[in-house]
Amino acid sequence: MPCMYSNLRLLFSSSATAAATATAAASPFLSPLKLKLRRPSSSSSAFPLLPLAPLYSLRSKPLFTVFAAVERGRRGRRLRHSPDFARGRSRRAFSDDPGRDKKASMEEGAAGFNRKRAEGRDRSDGPRKELQLKKRPRANPVSTISYVQILGTGMDTQDTSSSVLLFFDHQRFIFNAGEGLQRFCTEHKIKLSKIDHIFLSRVCSETSGGLPGLLLTLAGIGDEGMSVNIWGPSDLKYLVDAMKSFIPNAAMVHTNSFGPAPSSDAAAVPDLNKFADPIILVDDDVVKISAVLMWPEESGQNNGVHSAMRPGDMSVVYVCELPELKGKFHPERAKEKGLRPGPEYRELQLGKSVFSKKLNITVHPSDVMDPSIPGPVVLLVDCPTQSHFQRLSSLGSLNDYYADFLGKETQKAVTCVIHLSPASVVSSPDYTNWMRRFGSAQHIIAGHEMKNIEIPILSSSSRIAARLNYLCPQLFPASGFWSLEQSDSVHLSEGTSLSCPSISAENLLKFTLRPRDKIGLDKSYIPNKMAHSNIIDELHTEIPEIVDAAQYIHHLWNGTGETGEERRFMQEEPWLSENSLPNCLENIRRDDLEIVLLGTGSSQPSKYRNVSSIYINLFAKGGMLLDCGEGTLGQMKRRFGVGGADDAVKGLRCIWISHIHADHHSGLARILAQRRDLLKGVPHEPLLVIGPRQLKRFLDAYQRLEDLDMQFLDCRNTTEASLNFFEEASELSIDQSSPESPNSHDVLRKVTNNSSTNVPDSTLFMRGAPMQSLWKRPGSPPDISVAFPVLQNMKKMLKEAGLDALVSFPVVHCPQAFGVVLKASERLNSDGKLIEGWKIVYSGDTRPCPELTEASRGATVLIHEATFEDSMVDEAIARNHSTTEEAIQMGTSAGVYRIVLTHFSQRYPKIPVFDEAHMHKTCIAFDLMSINIADLPVLPRVLPYLKMLFRNEMIVDESDDTGDSVSVAP
Repeated sequence: MPCMYSNLRLLFSSSATAAATATAAASPFLSPLKLKLRRPSSSSSAFPLLPLAPLYSLRSKPLFTVFAAVERGRRGRRLRHSPDFARGRSRRAFSDDPGRDKKASMEEGAAGFNRKRAEGRDRSDGPRKELQLKKRPRANPVSTISYVQILGTGMDTQDTSSSVLLFFDHQRFIFNAGEGLQRFCTEHKIKLSKIDHIFLSRVCSETSGGLPGLLLTLAGIGDEGMSVNIWGPSDLKYLVDAMKSFIPNAAMVHTNSFGPAPSSDAAAVPDLNKFADPIILVDDDVVKISAVLMWPEESGQNNGVHSAMRPGDMSVVYVCELPELKGKFHPERAKEKGLRPGPEYRELQLGKSVFSKKLNITVHPSDVMDPSIPGPVVLLVDCPTQSHFQRLSSLGSLNDYYADFLGKETQKAVTCVIHLSPASVVSSPDYTNWMRRFGSAQHIIAGHEMKNIEIPILSSSSRIAARLNYLCPQLFPASGFWSLEQSDSVHLSEGTSLSCPSISAENLLKFTLRPRDKIGLDKSYIPNKMAHSNIIDELHTEIPEIVDAAQYIHHLWNGTGETGEERRFMQEEPWLSENSLPNCLENIRRDDLEIVLLGTGSSQPSKYRNVSSIYINLFAKGGMLLDCGEGTLGQMKRRFGVGGADDAVKGLRCIWISHIHADHHSGLARILAQRRDLLKGVPHEPLLVIGPRQLKRFLDAYQRLEDLDMQFLDCRNTTEASLNFFEEASELSIDQSSPESPNSHDVLRKVTNNSSTNVPDSTLFMRGAPMQSLWKRPGSPPDISVAFPVLQNMKKMLKEAGLDALVSFPVVHCPQAFGVVLKASERLNSDGKLIEGWKIVYSGDTRPCPELTEASRGATVLIHEATFEDSMVDEAIARNHSTTEEAIQMGTSAGVYRIVLTHFSQRYPKIPVFDEAHMHKTCIAFDLMSINIADLPVLPRVLPYLKMLFRNEMIVDESDDTGDSVSVAP
């Protein structure tokens, strides 16, 4: 029968034979027999397995075929590769002699890659010891400046919880750390190094999605790194356990949880009334912060009886109390009481009574001082459901803060209440009645509001996006935020719309707490609405010729003929007219494929580039994500609008993750949780997540916190060899289908014993090869029998998505790092002619390597990382990344039609440094760039105009980033 992977031979070209021959000529110690391609078995003749790289002799010392010659160029030292990467290499580079460990990075770097880093033994990036908390000078509670401020993460995209900053001169407290917090702080110059405590009102992806990236960034600050105190309800333990799979323990030693442990067993639930009193978390000179717990209760439920507490049920009200200000001391009154200046005066000012020997009386502070002024009190309330409100409204521990609660000497007037609760809860009559109980307190409603989409939270990147949209709307479509429905939010104007002082939160809205004479709202920091027309007017003034450039691009897309401007650029850039159209693009439809670059930066989010994520838009057939860095959901909403992004998330067929570094997967939980919520009550299948083995550890641990509604498949089970093995097993199972036929385990055992295709590892990782240890110690080869049902689901998914194959292949970066090939199914044109499907290759993070070259043979599009500029080849080698020129040479040698460069170091804030002499089939990626497959022929022609747009801004930011967030924790 025809099989799904009958076209795998198209993915990995038979040019491997030529590469093997070249290797044999350069390496006489390899047996010619070992270089022969393995013959396919009779049961798989339709898809012969071709090696991803020349085979290695098991009796000879290993040889790795990333070969390079180093030469000095005009911009510095460069690494040049031959097209087949078959030049000689010293075997000494792979020596395991312990005497050379100290110089391993440099020696292996000169040879082409950092082996220690690739094997996970390079500890240069991670913290080497327990990270310490920052020591702050003691603050004066009287003179310190203090305020609370809304950090509007998610306000414009409604993808995550807003954060709140509690500011003091020498301390910073942040409440909630949703995705995008780090990028937001960079945009608005909020120094991460000043943060001392992070508090979570709930533990879920909405409130904590930005925490992993934030911890990793803090751990990399300075020589020793930094850490913060993290506080949250008892569910926090599950999040910490999950993060340990990719964050060193040293970065999380200061995590603190409180409250009852969740349990699915009702009999094991503790008496929750024990947790009714406030839990004091911080109590110092400037603030006392307490936590009041709440959990869902049904109306009329007896407080002494509770159902099982599930992870995620616990929510927190944080109470922040600033100390009272002592009243003015009157020395003349003290003198009248017979006291002398000195220790007696000091004791009275500290609130202690003293005895007057002169008058034989006890003098109390109230005798000589004005009454103390109570300190401001701020409440942060996160009540996620009406069931939680049942508990919130009955909390006796809040009685001291209600203005209508009489008979209490401990009455405390609340100054400000910040509501993180959703609009559906805040707008209910019961909740608004509860708000009135705080008297004259200022209420700030920090839920998602309709008006906030008009003011982009990340103004710098929005400004760039507006300019790019003006120049080339075909590649940079306008944002679709206007699809937001009015009913999704509750808008409150300043005043008394809820019969109490209330206002809708806006980004950077402040409420001043100290000094006392300035207490109240401060709107001076709220950003102004960005007028698109003003941005374009400014662009016209700065670059007058941009008007002609935009007009030319319009003609280019509409096919209205060559203009004078085009002829001028053709003369300056003759390569623009090169490249013939590949067969797969014949009569291609615009609704066939779109590649959306959601994040194009490396290491950590920046003002202009988010971290790695690519959305493969298959339109009516759904979509896929290749990598899913922090903020992926927010980027989808910036591209497609709130409603459009929700549709894209619901239509996801698969998420593929290249490796375990946080900048490539830390947005995964948020996407999965959003999809789960959107499809609640709708029949659907769990989403397929394909990734390295370590990712499963994270997902398994995280799912103890919240269900992610997914099924996992190891990348190793999707290599070419493993998929061929799966197809043989599938065919054998079908051939023997009868009531007496063996079960799947018997079939797999028979294939394993009899089939020559049972070689699930690439030659790069076969026993004795230099990189074999990367395939990882135990567990190799992967167990196909466990993955068999998931592979069957993947086969069905690919067919529904119009794809012929999804094939992973190993690359050289860190342990278990992969690239991927997507191959579309063949189609018929209008004349009934069979046309091959397009082929997309994504490199992930990698050094140039033969596996990537072979996988890219004849690709329609190669999306290749280009972390460093050409002059930084040493850094690229040390970090196992690629330079711009290396990425282009990789695609050129593989005969790729179009190359898209991405994953740029954050030292290039807007546009990377590149040599235009090599760009004849290449495009530079920007965030939210959308490449329709029908536009591939004209893609390189846009590059000169992008250069024009950024001609004054190709400046390197000298910040010391590494290209990765962190190495995998051991």
